[in-house]
Amino acid sequence: MRPRDRSDEAVDRSVVRSEKRFAGRVIGVRTDWVDLGDGHQVERDYVVHPGAVGVVAINGDLQVLMVHQYRHPIGALLWELPAGLLDVHGEAPADAIARELFEEGGYRASTWSVLLDAFTSPGGSDESVRIYLARDLTQVPADERHVGEDEERDMLIDWVPLVEARDAALAGRFHNSLAIMGILAAAAVLIDGVAVDRTADAPWFRAARRAPDAASS
Repeated sequence: MRPRDRSDEAVDRSVVRSEKRFAGRVIGVRTDWVDLGDGHQVERDYVVHPGAVGVVAINGDLQVLMVHQYRHPIGALLWELPAGLLDVHGEAPADAIARELFEEGGYRASTWSVLLDAFTSPGGSDESVRIYLARDLTQVPADERHVGEDEERDMLIDWVPLVEARDAALAGRFHNSLAIMGILAAAAVLIDGVAVDRTADAPWFRAARRAPDAASS
């Protein structure tokens, strides 16, 4: 038996056929017919997603910057991290999250690292998210602030002690997945002393984009 390093690994499964079911402003839905080997073929529906980035921005008092944002699909105001979609063509993930921190939080950071990467729902979506840790923050001057639109027009921004945010996540008071993952990871690093050694441009294990073996639509 070969040794296992306990890391996720990409595998090649032949996509016999692929059909586009829906194409929206942000997401799409596809159906793939996949050959799992030995002639065993399965049909899988999944959401096609551009991916997203989020940031745990920490100040000198060990507080995390959070936003209170309305989310229509669940009809709730959620405490979240500054975050956004990777929907700007050609924009690097590290640049995208720096932009989101500026636009949603009104801050810039001079020290960045990667906290974690995750697939949010790999059984039904190819969405991949990367969460950064940002420190050494500088507030954007008032006359340079970004003006929010839509749900961000009156979005509350607040500093929450990291310990309090960790406890709120574990007590079930926070429900945004990026916020929970990022806060718990940041607490492990900044409170428990777990080492982080991934730079902001570290390799990112994301969904493969393979062309189907047969015609797709």
